[in-house]
Order: sequence, then C-alpha cells, then structure tokens
Amino acid sequence: MILLFVGLQGSGKGTQAKIISKKLNLCHISTGNLLREISGKLKQEIDSYINNGKLVPDELIIKILKQRIKKEDCKNGIILDGFPRTLEQARDLDKILKIGKVIEISISDEEAIKRLKGRWNCKKCGIAYNLVTSPKPKQDKKCDNCGSALYQRADDINEEAIKKRLAIYHEGTEPILEKYNSIQVNALRATLLR
Repeated sequence: MILLFVGLQGSGKGTQAKIISKKLNLCHISTGNLLREISGKLKQEIDSYINNGKLVPDELIIKILKQRIKKEDCKNGIILDGFPRTLEQARDLDKILKIGKVIEISISDEEAIKRLKGRWNCKKCGIAYNLVTSPKPKQDKKCDNCGSALYQRADDINEEAIKKRLAIYHEGTEPILEKYNSIQVNALRATLLR
C-alpha cells in the first residue's frame, strides 16, 4: 500500500501521516525530514534551497527517495509526506512506485502562515511543537520528551519564504490532486484521523 499525504506547509499532514502510519504499520517517509537528515556537502546544497523557500531539484530528491524505499521498513507499504510536489515528480515517482490513494489535508494560506510561525522543533528527538495548535511544550522552548532546547526552522521564521512556499504549492502541487484518486480532509477537523 502506497499512500500520499498532500497539503500546504503547516496543515498537519506530517502529524496525520505519523498517526496513520502507526495504525496501519506503514513506513512514514517525510521528504522534508529525509532532506534535513542528509549530511556533508550535499546538506549545504539542500539547505541553500530550503532556507530560501525554494524546492530541491527533482533528480536529487528522486535519487535520495529511491535509496530510502529499498530499506526493510518499507516492505509493508509507505506513506509519502511532501513528495511528489509537481506533476513531473509524480510521473518520475510513478516509474518506481504505484500510488494507491492521495489524502489532501486542506487549510487556508492564512492559517498555514500562522501555524508555521508558531512551529518549534527539537533537534535531539525530532518532536514538533506548535504554539498555535498542539502539542504545546509544557515548559517554554524546552522539549517535553528530552528537555533539549527547541528551535524554529529558518524557513518557518521568514514570512516571505513561507509565502513563496505556499505559492509553489498552489502552482505546482495542487494539479497532482487531479492526477490521482484523492480524498480531501479539512485540516481544522483532521483530528478525525486520530
């Protein structure tokens, strides 16, 4: 089973993908996390795109994704979170995987901006917190799980970078919804998936 979770940044698609992946025993692959986990010179190249609100080139993402889906934890199925983002990427992806269903987590641009500005992450254990939605950290800017300091991603602080990311989504990603058999879920009611 291959599922694709699509939605504006800040919609909660990653949170919902994690919940569903555990319930269905599927591997959750967040391309954003996958790209952030890269190290060395390749990381500098990837960060130069991400921190300026630009997309990482398709061939680079496909190369990294091909390596990832070969791992043992993907044998029962996959939930892809954040990829493909364009019709061209979808065509490339179709060559290596067959998408079963697309779940669109829908949200307004205004709500996405508000949520992204309130998003904080733990570098040590990877937990995401949000001052607008939930979960909120119990102690200001400290991870509830490990006590490490929380940080905001550079592309979540810069409102112009956020707006560029949203425009790229509308122009490039929304057409994918017509290509695949998709289901729309309102992000403000996405707790229904829990």
